[in-house]
Amino acid sequence: MSPARIVPRRMALVAGTAVSVGALLAGCAGYRGSSSASTDSVNYALPANFTPNWILPVGTAGHLNTNNASIAATLWEPLVAYDGSTGAIGWNKAASVATAADFAADGRSVTITLGDRHWSDGTPVTSRDVEFWYNLVKANKAQWANYNPGRAPDNWTSLKAADDHHFTLTFDKAYNSQWMLGNELSLIIPLPQHAWDRTGASAAVSDADRTPAGAKRVWDFLNSAAGNISRYATDPLWKTIDGPYSVSSFTTSGHVRLTANPAYDGGEKPGIRTVNLLPFTTPAAEENALRAGQVDYGYLDVSDLGLKSSFSKQGYTVKPWSGWAITYMPYNFANPAMGAVFKQLYARQAIQTSIDQAALAKAIYNGTAVPGYGPVPQAQSSVFLSPAQRDNPYPYSTAKAGALLTGHGWTLRHNVMTCTDAGTGDHQCGAGVARGTEFRMRVLAQSGSTVTDNMLSALQSMLSDTGIGLSIKTAPVNSVLSQTPACTADQPICSWQLSYFGTAGSWYFPPFPTGDSLFQSKGGSNFGGYSNAADDALITTSTTSGSTQAVRDYSAALARNLPVIWLPEPDYQISVIRNGLGGFAQDSLANFHPAQWKWTGK
Repeated sequence: MSPARIVPRRMALVAGTAVSVGALLAGCAGYRGSSSASTDSVNYALPANFTPNWILPVGTAGHLNTNNASIAATLWEPLVAYDGSTGAIGWNKAASVATAADFAADGRSVTITLGDRHWSDGTPVTSRDVEFWYNLVKANKAQWANYNPGRAPDNWTSLKAADDHHFTLTFDKAYNSQWMLGNELSLIIPLPQHAWDRTGASAAVSDADRTPAGAKRVWDFLNSAAGNISRYATDPLWKTIDGPYSVSSFTTSGHVRLTANPAYDGGEKPGIRTVNLLPFTTPAAEENALRAGQVDYGYLDVSDLGLKSSFSKQGYTVKPWSGWAITYMPYNFANPAMGAVFKQLYARQAIQTSIDQAALAKAIYNGTAVPGYGPVPQAQSSVFLSPAQRDNPYPYSTAKAGALLTGHGWTLRHNVMTCTDAGTGDHQCGAGVARGTEFRMRVLAQSGSTVTDNMLSALQSMLSDTGIGLSIKTAPVNSVLSQTPACTADQPICSWQLSYFGTAGSWYFPPFPTGDSLFQSKGGSNFGGYSNAADDALITTSTTSGSTQAVRDYSAALARNLPVIWLPEPDYQISVIRNGLGGFAQDSLANFHPAQWKWTGK
């Protein structure tokens, strides 16, 4: 997957007010403590059934849990740390190994300066540690979770070190420096070459990474070691760190204890010595732990916002955590039954015009969502959002939606629009749409969520007002993702028509909200197979042009062209934070940063 990712949102069913101590402790897997009684520790609630399972700061398939990345960043700081922890997304130099990035005038290379940093064993962090990461990823890119063909590391032609604190990375062509810095250089994690460059536990440290074959053996060794969760707190490999915390406990059930690294010499020195990351087996158990005062930083379901005052009385602040994300429902343009209909822009316009996003945001999410009208996040203001997307090119109107269909050869029969004038003329149904085709769609959506169920019921009702049928099938979110891949019409898996994972996860962007993975032809996460040559050109320009106008042009075009059904973007979570815990803003990139947390006493 690209640097962007689908991130699970915290959800909870409405929980009862009474719970036994036994049930409470059973719900919090591996945890038997109470809330922090001093400024030395803090208890943070992880999302239910989404436990950390990977420590190596190089992600692979099956280890895309966003919690893994947040934990790894506390152990091994990135070359360029981008986050929204100050209230705006930007380069957080205090949490970065690099202190400067100087792009060449032609945009084809960048020279990086490293800070005077050290590993926990006293060894300096150098350009060689960056080269080590670079060689591993170059040789094993197909297994790297962030790999997208044509992007990093494919578009990096060389890395040359001038000395221990300076190196130059050369590109295959000129790129937008903001995009390169935020979306690609931010992926680089300097790794301790002097401790990890070995092909086995008993093998001596060498320069094995400097040949592709050697880099593959080192990769295999590190990944094998990372597969042993029970040794995360004791294996010497994971003790050589440069981040603000070390792992003192990491159970297979997901309970993680982080302890401040006394050798840390970076810019984000921990304000709290011990951080407990608490896993939960159910959302209700997490909410009950909040009630019992066992969690300092947790979350509520949107349906439980009425409990805000009760938590305020317990000494908590309820605070929405908005995300740099979009929520949408992909069309399967290759579906044998409805693909031809989906390919008609007027049909997609009719669907979008049938959806009252403002009403959905209010009724389904209790006002904790914002309407989304295109490919750029709208929960925060940004220079990337076009006026066309912001102002909604397809405002809700059942009358206009119906007129779009009847004006293109459809007739309302038995409450469902039916193609009665097949053909490719201006007022006919369009290429591939047969006479008699009924406008009935089928969606495969995430199961087990009242919010999802309510959302789909509301969409079903809105679309029916236009004469568009929507049938609903649900499955666990992982099944939804696996059963709705990019496909061709002759494949059995291509029977899916619409996919919805919105209330379980949204698409969270890296700092620069480009659409190369999502909406470019053959993009790695272009689930529905959307393809538009003009949009492809705009996406490419957005990553190479030095002007943010290129992104706004892309924003406007895809807001109008509707590659997917745009839907409201809910907050990442409704946080419940113990009074006195502060010193940070909640990161809109959906990562948590324990080193920034402090007990302020306020």
